[in-house]
Amino acid sequence: MEANNKTNNRGAAPTRVERFVPSLRWLRRYTREDLEGDLTAGIITAVLLVPQGMAFAILAGLPAQIGLYASVLPPIVYALLGTSRTLAVGPVSVAALMVAHALGDLPGSVDPLVAALTLALMAGVVLLLMGLAGMGLVANFLSHPVLSGFIHAAVILIVLNQLPNLTGINVPVEWTITGIMNSITSGLATTHGITLLIGAVSIALLLLAGGPAVALLSRLGLPQRRAMLVSRTAPLLVVMLATLAVTLGSLDFVATVGTIPQGLPMPSLALPETQLAVELLPAAILIGLVGYVESVSIAITLANRRRQHIDANQELIALGAANLAGGVSGGMPVAGGFSRTMVNFAAGARTQFAAIITAVLVAAVALFFTPLLENLPKAALAAIIIVAVSRLVDPRAIVNIWRFDRVDGLVLLATALGVLAIGIEPGLAIGIALSLISFVVRAARPHVAVMGRIRGTEHFRNVKRHKVETWPQLLFLRVDENLTFANAAFLENLVSSKLASRGDIRHVILVLSSVNAIDSTALEVLERLAESSREAEVTLHLSDVKGPVMDHLERSKLIKAIEPGQVFLSAHQAAEALR
Repeated sequence: MEANNKTNNRGAAPTRVERFVPSLRWLRRYTREDLEGDLTAGIITAVLLVPQGMAFAILAGLPAQIGLYASVLPPIVYALLGTSRTLAVGPVSVAALMVAHALGDLPGSVDPLVAALTLALMAGVVLLLMGLAGMGLVANFLSHPVLSGFIHAAVILIVLNQLPNLTGINVPVEWTITGIMNSITSGLATTHGITLLIGAVSIALLLLAGGPAVALLSRLGLPQRRAMLVSRTAPLLVVMLATLAVTLGSLDFVATVGTIPQGLPMPSLALPETQLAVELLPAAILIGLVGYVESVSIAITLANRRRQHIDANQELIALGAANLAGGVSGGMPVAGGFSRTMVNFAAGARTQFAAIITAVLVAAVALFFTPLLENLPKAALAAIIIVAVSRLVDPRAIVNIWRFDRVDGLVLLATALGVLAIGIEPGLAIGIALSLISFVVRAARPHVAVMGRIRGTEHFRNVKRHKVETWPQLLFLRVDENLTFANAAFLENLVSSKLASRGDIRHVILVLSSVNAIDSTALEVLERLAESSREAEVTLHLSDVKGPVMDHLERSKLIKAIEPGQVFLSAHQAAEALR
């Protein structure tokens, strides 16, 4: 349940209908204050979304207008079904890169627009089915090191693949770093000076619109928050200036987005061809999962700042429905964008009505203003893409992961190198596989502490870390992991090793304070351990068993199997009874 505060809960628990359609909850408590914040945020986010949406469509290898179409119906659908009040849904850079990669692997006879719609539909269906099945936690298998390694590698691929648009080099699209570098190197001689100038100036303006522009506007007397919001209009300013430069300068030789159809496409419910759907299914699953994990991570971060709650399963349903909406409305796969969501949040968005305002403004652009964008140079859009994705780079996060856990650091590095050297899907698969392997290896060799009692207390601690009293005939072992098929044999071997090295032990007490579950394999091993210990004139006992675990054990044969061993409430109670 969401926490009570002025921006989220103001009443009773949500009804069943409100759980499925969370927008009903904030709609029936909507205030004028909410409208003021949403209106400002909606306008500012639309100013950013129009050029970004077009740019990400170009990145995906699609016409620019597809980015506009994907920014109308999908955000509205998410606004009705999503649990985040501020997540800005639409085309995003990482999903666009994955779409481009999937389209690049198709035969030339396949229409890229049809393929993009198919990807959106299938990604939507996958997420929707996962949400209805209550599989919100499945995204945890895409660990932070894997996602971080993938995103940083994706940023490199995106930037390198935009260099041709930025410089005018005419080279084929490649999806490994060696292929991209070879293509760029071979095409350097065809660099177009005017195109490069437009791209360089666009990047410079976008970078200056960050810290320098905010500092200047603040010195001129504008409040810092407003100065930051004004700086967010920089992409639209770049689009306008670049378009004017090409139009007024008669730069017909500069590559532009060309004719953009005016209006919005009619929704279509045509089903994709079976063969195409099967071929694109792996890419659609990855696009959906990566977009979901990225979206939920952003949503949870911002929701925590306002003491709001994000429902992982409902987010699957909402993002799945949003992608389905993109598929039937002529768009492309969508997700929550980091930069747009942060702008939306900073601009004062209080509910998803801000997203609806943004969608209406983008629709107005598609309906009435697309002729003004025909001379928009691709170099300017490439600059917008490069600057936008550069904000996803976080060297400190990489350093922190490496310092905290070398294994996680290696998983991050392997994922990034895999994506760069082999490709997106194989690189992600390598990262996920290594992440799961590291988890299994750690679970298979859990930390087991030999324990003793701190003198004058009832507290038992690790003998290697504290000054404790021990007893020759008693061996206290604390298992710091759930007991499963992966580690049961390890525990059995450890106990056997301890008994072989210390002939004076008469009682082994397994302290299960850190054990939340015992599976059937571990249960069988414990029964076997009790029997083998008894044959060696050693009694096996349990202590600190949690209630849910004890409920399971009482339905098993273990309690009887350890007799004359006992189950003690605490290690202290065991020591008093057995020493």
